[in-house]
Amino acid sequence: MTVKLYPGAATLAELETLWRGSDAVQLDPDARGAVEASAATVAQAASGDTPVYGINTGFGKLASVRIAPEDTETLQRNLILSHCCGVGEALEPTTTRLMMALKLLSLGRGASGVRWDICALIEAMLTRGVLPVIPVQGSVGASGDLAPLAHMAAVMIGEGEAVFQDRTMAGGAALDAAGLQPVVLGPKEGLALINGTQFSTALALAALFDGWPAARAAVVTSAMSTDAIMGSTAPLNPAIHSLRGHQGQIEVAAAMSRLLDGSVIRESHREGDARVQDPYCIRCQPQVTGAAIDLLRYAGQTLQIEANAVTDNPLVIPETGEILSGGNFHAEPVAFAADQIALALAEIGAIAQRRVALMVDPTLSFDLPPFLTPAPGLNSGLMIAEVTTAALMSENKHLANPCSTDSTPTSANQEDHVSMAAHGARRLGRMTANLSVILGIEAMCAAQGIEQRAPLVTSAPLQSAMDCLRKVVPSLQQDRYLAPDIRAAADCISTDSLATAASLEMML
Repeated sequence: MTVKLYPGAATLAELETLWRGSDAVQLDPDARGAVEASAATVAQAASGDTPVYGINTGFGKLASVRIAPEDTETLQRNLILSHCCGVGEALEPTTTRLMMALKLLSLGRGASGVRWDICALIEAMLTRGVLPVIPVQGSVGASGDLAPLAHMAAVMIGEGEAVFQDRTMAGGAALDAAGLQPVVLGPKEGLALINGTQFSTALALAALFDGWPAARAAVVTSAMSTDAIMGSTAPLNPAIHSLRGHQGQIEVAAAMSRLLDGSVIRESHREGDARVQDPYCIRCQPQVTGAAIDLLRYAGQTLQIEANAVTDNPLVIPETGEILSGGNFHAEPVAFAADQIALALAEIGAIAQRRVALMVDPTLSFDLPPFLTPAPGLNSGLMIAEVTTAALMSENKHLANPCSTDSTPTSANQEDHVSMAAHGARRLGRMTANLSVILGIEAMCAAQGIEQRAPLVTSAPLQSAMDCLRKVVPSLQQDRYLAPDIRAAADCISTDSLATAASLEMML
Protein backbone atom coordinates (compact mmCIF):
# COMPACT_ATOMS: atom_id res chain seq x y z
CA MET A 1 0.00 0.00 0.00
CA THR A 2 1.16 3.54 -0.74
CA VAL A 3 0.15 6.51 1.42
CA LYS A 4 -0.37 9.52 -0.83
CA LEU A 5 0.33 12.92 0.69
CA TYR A 6 -1.55 15.99 -0.52
CA PRO A 7 0.22 19.17 0.66
CA GLY A 8 -2.11 21.37 2.65
CA ALA A 9 -4.80 18.70 2.95
CA ALA A 10 -3.48 15.88 5.15
CA THR A 11 -5.96 14.66 7.79
CA LEU A 12 -5.25 13.34 11.27
CA ALA A 13 -6.55 9.92 10.20
CA GLU A 14 -4.12 9.81 7.26
CA LEU A 15 -1.21 10.87 9.45
CA GLU A 16 -2.07 8.26 12.06
CA THR A 17 -2.20 5.56 9.37
CA LEU A 18 1.25 6.61 8.20
CA TRP A 19 2.58 6.73 11.78
CA ARG A 20 1.29 3.27 12.67
CA GLY A 21 2.42 1.59 9.45
CA SER A 22 5.43 1.22 7.20
CA ASP A 23 3.76 1.81 3.86
CA ALA A 24 5.40 3.46 0.88
CA VAL A 25 4.85 7.20 0.67
CA GLN A 26 4.14 9.33 -2.39
CA LEU A 27 3.89 13.10 -2.55
CA ASP A 28 1.09 14.23 -4.87
CA PRO A 29 2.79 14.67 -8.27
CA ASP A 30 0.62 17.73 -8.88
CA ALA A 31 2.73 19.52 -6.24
CA ARG A 32 5.76 19.46 -8.52
CA GLY A 33 4.86 22.60 -10.45
CA ALA A 34 4.68 24.79 -7.36
CA VAL A 35 7.86 23.26 -5.92
CA GLU A 36 9.86 23.90 -9.09
CA ALA A 37 8.48 27.43 -9.44
CA SER A 38 9.71 28.36 -5.97
CA ALA A 39 13.09 26.74 -6.67
CA ALA A 40 13.41 28.87 -9.80
CA THR A 41 12.69 32.00 -7.77
CA VAL A 42 15.47 31.09 -5.34
CA ALA A 43 17.89 30.31 -8.17
CA GLN A 44 17.27 33.75 -9.63
CA ALA A 45 17.84 35.44 -6.26
CA ALA A 46 21.03 33.43 -5.69
CA SER A 47 22.50 34.73 -8.92
CA GLY A 48 21.72 38.36 -8.13
CA ASP A 49 23.53 41.01 -6.12
CA THR A 50 20.78 41.79 -3.62
CA PRO A 51 21.38 40.14 -0.21
CA VAL A 52 18.63 37.61 0.57
CA TYR A 53 18.67 35.90 3.94
CA GLY A 54 19.69 32.25 3.86
CA ILE A 55 20.39 32.29 0.14
CA ASN A 56 23.49 34.43 -0.22
CA THR A 57 24.01 35.39 3.42
CA GLY A 58 24.98 33.69 6.66
CA PHE A 59 22.40 32.57 9.20
CA GLY A 60 20.95 33.94 12.43
CA LYS A 61 23.31 36.49 13.96
CA LEU A 62 25.54 36.06 10.88
CA ALA A 63 22.84 37.19 8.44
CA SER A 64 24.83 40.33 7.56
CA VAL A 65 27.72 38.27 6.13
CA ARG A 66 27.51 38.00 2.31
CA ILE A 67 28.32 34.64 0.71
CA ALA A 68 29.81 34.42 -2.77
CA PRO A 69 27.84 32.38 -5.37
CA GLU A 70 30.64 29.83 -5.69
CA ASP A 71 30.36 29.12 -1.94
CA THR A 72 26.62 28.38 -1.92
CA GLU A 73 27.00 24.60 -1.79
CA THR A 74 29.57 24.82 0.98
CA LEU A 75 27.33 27.22 2.91
CA GLN A 76 24.41 24.80 2.87
CA ARG A 77 26.53 21.77 3.69
CA ASN A 78 28.23 23.56 6.57
CA LEU A 79 24.84 24.62 7.87
CA ILE A 80 23.68 21.01 8.13
CA LEU A 81 26.87 19.66 9.68
CA SER A 82 27.20 22.48 12.22
CA HIS A 83 23.61 22.02 13.37
CA CYS A 84 23.93 18.27 14.04
CA CYS A 85 24.21 18.84 17.79
CA GLY A 86 21.43 16.59 19.05
CA VAL A 87 21.94 14.38 22.11
CA GLY A 88 20.00 11.69 23.92
CA GLU A 89 18.33 8.52 22.75
CA ALA A 90 17.13 8.11 19.19
CA LEU A 91 13.60 9.04 18.16
CA GLU A 92 11.30 6.06 17.66
CA PRO A 93 11.24 4.85 14.03
CA THR A 94 7.49 5.41 13.67
CA THR A 95 7.77 9.03 14.78
CA THR A 96 10.85 9.54 12.60
CA ARG A 97 8.75 8.46 9.61
CA LEU A 98 6.01 10.87 10.62
CA MET A 99 8.52 13.72 11.00
CA MET A 100 9.90 13.06 7.51
CA ALA A 101 6.39 12.92 6.04
CA LEU A 102 5.54 16.24 7.67
CA LYS A 103 8.65 17.79 6.15
CA LEU A 104 7.61 16.39 2.78
CA LEU A 105 4.14 17.92 3.17
CA SER A 106 5.66 21.29 4.03
CA LEU A 107 8.12 21.35 1.14
CA GLY A 108 5.34 20.19 -1.19
CA ARG A 109 3.45 23.44 -0.65
CA GLY A 110 5.93 25.14 -2.99
CA ALA A 111 6.97 27.97 -0.70
CA SER A 112 10.35 26.67 0.47
CA GLY A 113 12.48 27.10 -2.65
CA VAL A 114 13.83 23.55 -2.86
CA ARG A 115 14.16 21.48 -6.00
CA TRP A 116 11.87 18.52 -6.61
CA ASP A 117 14.94 16.29 -6.13
CA ILE A 118 14.88 17.10 -2.41
CA CYS A 119 11.25 16.00 -2.10
CA ALA A 120 11.93 12.90 -4.19
CA LEU A 121 14.77 11.79 -1.91
CA ILE A 122 12.68 12.11 1.27
CA GLU A 123 9.89 10.20 -0.46
CA ALA A 124 12.31 7.46 -1.55
CA MET A 125 13.87 7.20 1.93
CA LEU A 126 10.42 6.69 3.44
CA THR A 127 9.41 4.17 0.81
CA ARG A 128 12.62 2.13 1.05
CA GLY A 129 12.95 2.36 4.82
CA VAL A 130 16.03 4.56 5.27
CA LEU A 131 15.38 6.26 8.62
CA PRO A 132 17.84 8.84 9.96
CA VAL A 133 18.92 8.46 13.58
CA ILE A 134 17.42 11.54 15.26
CA PRO A 135 18.65 12.36 18.81
CA VAL A 136 15.63 13.60 20.74
CA GLN A 137 17.26 16.42 22.72
CA GLY A 138 18.60 19.71 21.48
CA SER A 139 15.67 21.69 20.07
CA VAL A 140 14.08 24.69 21.75
CA GLY A 141 11.35 24.94 19.13
CA ALA A 142 12.55 28.10 17.30
CA SER A 143 14.13 28.65 14.72
CA GLY A 144 12.30 25.46 14.21
CA ASP A 145 13.61 22.09 15.35
CA LEU A 146 17.10 22.84 14.05
CA ALA A 147 19.21 20.06 15.56
CA PRO A 148 16.79 17.14 15.04
CA LEU A 149 16.03 18.14 11.46
CA ALA A 150 19.73 18.65 10.76
CA HIS A 151 20.30 15.00 11.67
CA MET A 152 17.68 14.07 9.07
CA ALA A 153 19.24 16.35 6.45
CA ALA A 154 22.72 14.97 7.23
CA VAL A 155 21.70 11.55 5.95
CA MET A 156 20.34 13.14 2.79
CA ILE A 157 23.83 14.53 2.00
CA GLY A 158 25.51 11.24 2.87
CA GLU A 159 26.52 12.09 6.43
CA GLY A 160 25.14 11.25 9.86
CA GLU A 161 23.63 7.90 10.80
CA ALA A 162 20.61 5.97 9.60
CA VAL A 163 18.82 2.70 10.20
CA PHE A 164 18.23 0.45 7.19
CA GLN A 165 16.88 -3.09 7.43
CA ASP A 166 17.25 -3.00 11.22
CA ARG A 167 20.94 -2.05 11.08
CA THR A 168 22.40 1.28 12.14
CA MET A 169 25.06 2.51 9.74
CA ALA A 170 26.59 5.64 8.30
CA GLY A 171 24.09 7.77 6.41
CA GLY A 172 25.88 7.43 3.08
CA ALA A 173 26.12 3.66 3.48
CA ALA A 174 22.39 3.44 4.25
CA LEU A 175 21.50 5.39 1.12
CA ASP A 176 23.82 3.23 -0.95
CA ALA A 177 22.36 0.01 0.46
CA ALA A 178 18.89 1.23 -0.47
CA GLY A 179 19.98 2.15 -3.99
CA LEU A 180 19.77 5.91 -3.37
CA GLN A 181 22.17 8.77 -4.01
CA PRO A 182 22.86 11.66 -1.64
CA VAL A 183 21.95 15.16 -2.81
CA VAL A 184 24.18 18.19 -3.17
CA LEU A 185 22.28 21.04 -1.57
CA GLY A 186 21.58 24.14 -3.60
CA PRO A 187 20.69 27.66 -2.44
CA LYS A 188 18.45 27.69 0.64
CA GLU A 189 17.86 23.92 0.56
CA GLY A 190 19.72 23.15 3.75
CA LEU A 191 17.92 25.96 5.52
CA ALA A 192 14.55 24.75 4.23
CA LEU A 193 15.25 21.28 5.60
CA ILE A 194 16.21 22.32 9.13
CA ASN A 195 13.87 25.28 9.66
CA GLY A 196 10.44 24.01 10.62
CA THR A 197 8.42 22.43 13.41
CA GLN A 198 8.16 18.90 12.06
CA PHE A 199 10.05 17.20 14.93
CA SER A 200 7.90 18.81 17.63
CA THR A 201 4.71 18.32 15.64
CA ALA A 202 5.43 14.65 14.99
CA LEU A 203 6.00 14.01 18.70
CA ALA A 204 2.82 15.86 19.66
CA LEU A 205 0.82 13.97 17.04
CA ALA A 206 2.21 10.64 18.24
CA ALA A 207 1.05 11.49 21.76
CA LEU A 208 -2.36 12.47 20.46
CA PHE A 209 -2.65 9.18 18.57
CA ASP A 210 -1.62 7.26 21.70
CA GLY A 211 -3.66 9.42 24.06
CA TRP A 212 -6.97 9.00 22.28
CA PRO A 213 -7.27 5.22 22.97
CA ALA A 214 -6.60 6.02 26.63
CA ALA A 215 -9.35 8.64 26.67
CA ARG A 216 -11.75 6.16 25.07
CA ALA A 217 -10.75 3.49 27.58
CA ALA A 218 -11.33 5.90 30.47
CA VAL A 219 -15.00 6.12 29.49
CA VAL A 220 -15.25 2.32 29.71
CA THR A 221 -13.26 1.89 32.92
CA SER A 222 -15.26 4.64 34.63
CA ALA A 223 -18.49 2.84 33.74
CA MET A 224 -17.02 -0.41 35.07
CA SER A 225 -15.97 1.34 38.29
CA THR A 226 -19.45 2.84 38.67
CA ASP A 227 -21.00 -0.62 38.55
CA ALA A 228 -18.32 -2.10 40.81
CA ILE A 229 -19.13 0.32 43.65
CA MET A 230 -22.86 0.19 42.82
CA GLY A 231 -22.85 3.85 41.86
CA SER A 232 -25.77 5.84 40.54
CA THR A 233 -26.47 6.53 36.88
CA ALA A 234 -28.70 9.49 37.72
CA PRO A 235 -25.81 11.95 37.12
CA LEU A 236 -25.68 10.68 33.52
CA ASN A 237 -29.13 12.05 32.71
CA PRO A 238 -28.78 13.95 29.41
CA ALA A 239 -30.76 16.91 30.75
CA ILE A 240 -27.91 17.69 33.14
CA HIS A 241 -25.32 17.80 30.40
CA SER A 242 -27.37 19.58 27.74
CA LEU A 243 -27.91 22.41 30.22
CA ARG A 244 -24.17 22.96 30.33
CA GLY A 245 -23.55 22.37 26.64
CA HIS A 246 -19.96 21.11 26.43
CA GLN A 247 -19.75 18.52 23.67
CA GLY A 248 -17.24 16.18 25.34
CA GLN A 249 -19.24 16.12 28.56
CA ILE A 250 -22.45 15.36 26.66
CA GLU A 251 -20.78 12.55 24.72
CA VAL A 252 -19.15 10.93 27.75
CA ALA A 253 -22.40 10.93 29.72
CA ALA A 254 -24.28 9.41 26.81
CA ALA A 255 -21.59 6.79 26.24
CA MET A 256 -21.53 5.80 29.91
CA SER A 257 -25.31 5.50 29.91
CA ARG A 258 -25.16 3.14 26.93
CA LEU A 259 -22.39 1.11 28.55
CA LEU A 260 -24.32 0.69 31.80
CA ASP A 261 -27.71 0.07 30.19
CA GLY A 262 -29.01 -3.36 31.17
CA SER A 263 -26.77 -3.84 34.20
CA VAL A 264 -28.51 -6.03 36.77
CA ILE A 265 -26.13 -4.60 39.36
CA ARG A 266 -27.43 -1.11 38.64
CA GLU A 267 -31.08 -2.14 38.80
CA SER A 268 -30.54 -3.93 42.14
CA HIS A 269 -29.99 -0.75 44.16
CA ARG A 270 -32.31 1.82 42.60
CA GLU A 271 -34.53 1.48 45.67
CA GLY A 272 -33.41 1.50 49.28
CA ASP A 273 -29.87 2.76 48.69
CA ALA A 274 -29.03 5.01 51.67
CA ARG A 275 -26.39 6.92 49.71
CA VAL A 276 -27.60 10.22 48.32
CA GLN A 277 -24.67 11.07 46.05
CA ASP A 278 -21.51 9.34 44.87
CA PRO A 279 -18.05 10.89 45.25
CA TYR A 280 -16.94 13.24 42.49
CA CYS A 281 -14.71 10.65 40.82
CA ILE A 282 -17.90 8.75 39.93
CA ARG A 283 -20.45 11.55 39.69
CA CYS A 284 -18.30 14.04 37.76
CA GLN A 285 -16.66 11.69 35.30
CA PRO A 286 -18.47 13.23 32.28
CA GLN A 287 -17.48 16.72 33.34
CA VAL A 288 -13.78 15.87 33.83
CA THR A 289 -13.02 13.37 31.09
CA GLY A 290 -15.43 15.14 28.74
CA ALA A 291 -13.47 18.38 29.21
CA ALA A 292 -10.23 16.49 28.60
CA ILE A 293 -11.64 15.04 25.38
CA ASP A 294 -12.61 18.52 24.22
CA LEU A 295 -9.05 19.64 24.93
CA LEU A 296 -7.57 16.71 22.97
CA ARG A 297 -9.79 17.53 20.02
CA TYR A 298 -8.80 21.19 20.11
CA ALA A 299 -5.13 20.25 20.24
CA GLY A 300 -5.73 17.89 17.33
CA GLN A 301 -7.15 20.73 15.24
CA THR A 302 -4.06 22.83 15.95
CA LEU A 303 -1.72 19.99 15.07
CA GLN A 304 -3.57 19.19 11.85
CA ILE A 305 -3.14 22.81 10.76
CA GLU A 306 0.54 22.69 11.71
CA ALA A 307 1.07 19.39 9.89
CA ASN A 308 -0.05 21.08 6.68
CA ALA A 309 1.81 24.34 7.26
CA VAL A 310 4.93 25.83 5.70
CA THR A 311 7.18 26.60 8.64
CA ASP A 312 10.65 27.34 7.30
CA ASN A 313 12.22 30.74 6.61
CA PRO A 314 12.46 32.69 4.40
CA LEU A 315 9.33 31.84 2.41
CA VAL A 316 9.17 31.99 -1.36
CA ILE A 317 6.20 33.49 -3.20
CA PRO A 318 6.72 32.57 -6.89
CA GLU A 319 3.67 34.52 -8.04
CA THR A 320 5.28 37.80 -7.01
CA GLY A 321 8.93 36.79 -6.97
CA GLU A 322 9.14 37.77 -3.30
CA ILE A 323 11.30 35.98 -0.74
CA LEU A 324 9.92 36.92 2.66
CA SER A 325 11.64 36.61 6.02
CA GLY A 326 9.26 35.77 8.84
CA GLY A 327 8.85 33.53 11.85
CA ASN A 328 6.66 30.55 10.93
CA PHE A 329 9.35 28.31 12.43
CA HIS A 330 8.32 29.47 15.91
CA ALA A 331 6.54 26.44 17.36
CA GLU A 332 4.34 28.26 19.87
CA PRO A 333 1.11 26.67 18.53
CA VAL A 334 2.70 23.22 18.91
CA ALA A 335 3.95 24.05 22.39
CA PHE A 336 0.48 25.16 23.45
CA ALA A 337 -1.06 22.02 21.92
CA ALA A 338 1.47 19.84 23.76
CA ASP A 339 0.68 21.55 27.05
CA GLN A 340 -3.04 21.06 26.42
CA ILE A 341 -2.54 17.36 25.71
CA ALA A 342 -0.47 17.08 28.88
CA LEU A 343 -3.25 18.65 30.96
CA ALA A 344 -5.83 16.31 29.46
CA LEU A 345 -3.73 13.20 30.06
CA ALA A 346 -2.95 14.22 33.65
CA GLU A 347 -6.58 14.89 34.53
CA ILE A 348 -7.94 11.72 32.95
CA GLY A 349 -5.43 9.82 35.08
CA ALA A 350 -6.08 11.87 38.22
CA ILE A 351 -9.80 11.13 38.37
CA ALA A 352 -9.22 7.50 37.38
CA GLN A 353 -6.76 7.10 40.25
CA ARG A 354 -9.39 8.32 42.69
CA ARG A 355 -11.76 5.64 41.42
CA VAL A 356 -9.08 3.02 42.05
CA ALA A 357 -8.61 4.38 45.58
CA LEU A 358 -12.37 4.27 46.08
CA MET A 359 -12.68 0.63 45.04
CA VAL A 360 -9.89 -0.72 47.26
CA ASP A 361 -11.12 1.14 50.37
CA PRO A 362 -13.80 -0.90 52.20
CA THR A 363 -15.12 2.23 53.92
CA LEU A 364 -16.00 3.81 50.57
CA SER A 365 -16.58 0.91 48.14
CA PHE A 366 -20.05 -0.07 49.37
CA ASP A 367 -19.21 -3.44 50.87
CA LEU A 368 -16.46 -4.62 48.53
CA PRO A 369 -13.73 -6.55 50.40
CA PRO A 370 -10.58 -4.65 51.41
CA PHE A 371 -8.22 -4.26 48.43
CA LEU A 372 -10.62 -6.40 46.40
CA THR A 373 -9.21 -9.72 47.58
CA PRO A 374 -11.60 -12.50 48.62
CA ALA A 375 -9.36 -13.32 51.59
CA PRO A 376 -7.99 -10.06 53.07
CA GLY A 377 -5.30 -10.29 55.71
CA LEU A 378 -3.52 -13.32 54.39
CA ASN A 379 -3.69 -11.61 50.99
CA SER A 380 -2.98 -7.95 50.18
CA GLY A 381 -4.86 -8.08 46.88
CA LEU A 382 -4.61 -4.90 44.83
CA MET A 383 -3.25 -2.76 47.69
CA ILE A 384 0.05 -1.88 46.01
CA ALA A 385 -1.43 -1.74 42.54
CA GLU A 386 -3.37 1.27 43.84
CA VAL A 387 -0.10 2.74 45.17
CA THR A 388 1.38 2.36 41.70
CA THR A 389 -1.48 4.39 40.24
CA ALA A 390 -0.84 7.09 42.84
CA ALA A 391 2.84 7.20 41.89
CA LEU A 392 2.09 7.49 38.17
CA MET A 393 -0.66 10.04 38.74
CA SER A 394 1.76 12.20 40.69
CA GLU A 395 4.42 11.82 38.00
CA ASN A 396 1.96 12.88 35.31
CA LYS A 397 0.84 15.89 37.34
CA HIS A 398 4.47 16.98 37.59
CA LEU A 399 5.02 16.42 33.87
CA ALA A 400 1.89 18.43 33.05
CA ASN A 401 3.51 21.67 34.19
CA PRO A 402 3.62 23.97 31.14
CA CYS A 403 6.67 23.98 28.91
CA SER A 404 5.49 26.78 26.61
CA THR A 405 6.13 29.44 29.26
CA ASP A 406 9.77 28.45 29.77
CA SER A 407 11.45 30.53 27.07
CA THR A 408 15.15 31.31 27.14
CA PRO A 409 17.21 33.43 24.70
CA THR A 410 19.58 31.61 22.32
CA SER A 411 21.91 32.34 19.40
CA ALA A 412 23.51 35.49 20.81
CA ASN A 413 20.05 36.90 21.61
CA GLN A 414 18.93 36.85 17.98
CA GLU A 415 16.51 34.08 18.87
CA ASP A 416 15.43 35.69 22.10
CA HIS A 417 12.06 33.98 22.60
CA VAL A 418 11.59 30.28 21.91
CA SER A 419 8.69 27.86 22.32
CA MET A 420 10.19 24.80 24.04
CA ALA A 421 7.76 22.75 21.93
CA ALA A 422 10.20 19.88 21.43
CA HIS A 423 10.53 18.66 24.99
CA GLY A 424 6.98 19.82 25.66
CA ALA A 425 5.87 17.26 23.09
CA ARG A 426 8.50 14.65 23.97
CA ARG A 427 7.34 14.31 27.59
CA LEU A 428 3.88 13.29 26.37
CA GLY A 429 5.04 9.79 25.42
CA ARG A 430 5.93 9.10 29.03
CA MET A 431 2.59 10.50 30.14
CA THR A 432 0.53 8.33 27.79
CA ALA A 433 2.41 5.24 28.98
CA ASN A 434 1.70 6.18 32.61
CA LEU A 435 -1.96 6.81 31.86
CA SER A 436 -2.36 3.42 30.19
CA VAL A 437 -1.08 1.77 33.36
CA ILE A 438 -3.41 3.78 35.60
CA LEU A 439 -6.42 2.86 33.48
CA GLY A 440 -5.27 -0.74 33.16
CA ILE A 441 -5.17 -1.05 36.94
CA GLU A 442 -8.58 0.62 37.17
CA ALA A 443 -9.93 -2.01 34.77
CA MET A 444 -8.40 -4.76 36.94
CA CYS A 445 -9.98 -3.31 40.08
CA ALA A 446 -13.35 -2.69 38.49
CA ALA A 447 -13.52 -6.18 37.01
CA GLN A 448 -12.61 -7.64 40.39
CA GLY A 449 -15.31 -5.52 42.06
CA ILE A 450 -17.99 -6.46 39.54
CA GLU A 451 -17.20 -10.15 40.05
CA GLN A 452 -17.66 -9.65 43.79
CA ARG A 453 -21.27 -8.60 43.10
CA ALA A 454 -22.22 -12.06 41.79
CA PRO A 455 -24.80 -13.42 41.25
CA LEU A 456 -25.66 -9.91 40.05
CA VAL A 457 -24.16 -9.19 36.63
CA THR A 458 -23.12 -6.09 34.76
CA SER A 459 -24.30 -4.93 31.34
CA ALA A 460 -23.48 -6.74 28.10
CA PRO A 461 -21.01 -4.09 26.84
CA LEU A 462 -19.13 -4.01 30.14
CA GLN A 463 -19.11 -7.79 30.32
CA SER A 464 -17.50 -7.81 26.87
CA ALA A 465 -14.83 -5.42 28.17
CA MET A 466 -14.28 -7.70 31.17
CA ASP A 467 -14.00 -10.73 28.91
CA CYS A 468 -11.34 -8.90 26.89
CA LEU A 469 -9.40 -8.16 30.08
CA ARG A 470 -9.82 -11.66 31.46
CA LYS A 471 -8.17 -13.16 28.37
CA VAL A 472 -4.88 -11.72 29.62
CA VAL A 473 -5.48 -10.98 33.33
CA PRO A 474 -7.17 -13.75 35.35
CA SER A 475 -9.38 -12.96 38.31
CA LEU A 476 -7.37 -12.43 41.52
CA GLN A 477 -8.26 -15.15 44.02
CA GLN A 478 -5.02 -15.05 45.99
CA ASP A 479 -1.87 -12.98 45.88
CA ARG A 480 0.41 -13.51 42.90
CA TYR A 481 3.17 -11.77 40.97
CA LEU A 482 1.19 -8.84 39.53
CA ALA A 483 3.66 -6.99 37.32
CA PRO A 484 2.85 -9.04 34.18
CA ASP A 485 -0.88 -8.57 34.81
CA ILE A 486 -0.43 -4.81 35.02
CA ARG A 487 1.54 -4.76 31.76
CA ALA A 488 -1.14 -6.84 30.05
CA ALA A 489 -3.94 -4.62 31.36
CA ALA A 490 -2.06 -1.50 30.18
CA ASP A 491 -1.76 -3.10 26.74
CA CYS A 492 -5.55 -3.52 26.66
CA ILE A 493 -5.76 0.25 27.08
CA SER A 494 -3.05 1.38 24.68
CA THR A 495 -4.15 -0.95 21.87
CA ASP A 496 -7.76 0.27 22.19
CA SER A 497 -8.92 -3.33 22.65
CA LEU A 498 -10.88 -2.64 25.86
CA ALA A 499 -12.91 0.20 24.33
CA THR A 500 -13.38 -1.77 21.12
CA ALA A 501 -14.62 -4.80 23.04
CA ALA A 502 -17.22 -2.59 24.73
CA SER A 503 -18.28 -1.26 21.30
CA LEU A 504 -17.56 2.32 22.34
CA GLU A 505 -18.36 4.59 19.40
CA MET A 506 -16.63 7.82 20.47
CA MET A 507 -14.08 8.88 17.86
CA LEU A 508 -11.46 11.61 17.66
